[in-house]
Amino acid sequence: MGTNLTWHAAAVSKQERADKKAQKPCVIWFTGLSGSGKSTLANALERALFERGHHCYLLDGDNVRQGLNGDLGFTDQDRVENIRRIGEAAKLFVDAGLIIMTAFISPFRTERRLARDVVEADEFIEVHLATSLEVCEERDPKGLYKKARAGEIANFTGIDSVYESPEHPEIVVDTAVNDIGACTEQLVNYLRKNKYI
Repeated sequence: MGTNLTWHAAAVSKQERADKKAQKPCVIWFTGLSGSGKSTLANALERALFERGHHCYLLDGDNVRQGLNGDLGFTDQDRVENIRRIGEAAKLFVDAGLIIMTAFISPFRTERRLARDVVEADEFIEVHLATSLEVCEERDPKGLYKKARAGEIANFTGIDSVYESPEHPEIVVDTAVNDIGACTEQLVNYLRKNKYI
């Protein structure tokens, strides 16, 4: 990092941006195994919030890896850098007054903690999709588990790379037990109850 840098103070504050949008900006961090329903649920929540007039945006793992993080692989070191960059990007979205959703496996507790620590304490909502490995592997929407089991994909979370479940997530959902509509309602109710929307 450069040493001759100074943070440029904007003429419009984060609070002014949030007030204009009539919402409390935050990061809703979806974490869970591949196939647990992170992207599906994050998409459903974004649609539900958008239809209620809220300003939000979804950063999806596959999409971000096609641009901003296109230079990263799937080694542990690259996964750490992937999440570091996403945490910093999410912080900028929060500063803009948005409700930002991130859908990433983000397998390591330490990196999720770092992402949490770059925003204010009440601006980070960790959502653990606690769908079991068995269910995720049975779904296998992209055929990745099959490839990992065949040795065609290395460092695949849940197979030959660890997934560290959150210890104290704000919300736990299981898409094997509840459908996407019920899970979305659970999230919207949490946001209302805690005055984000």
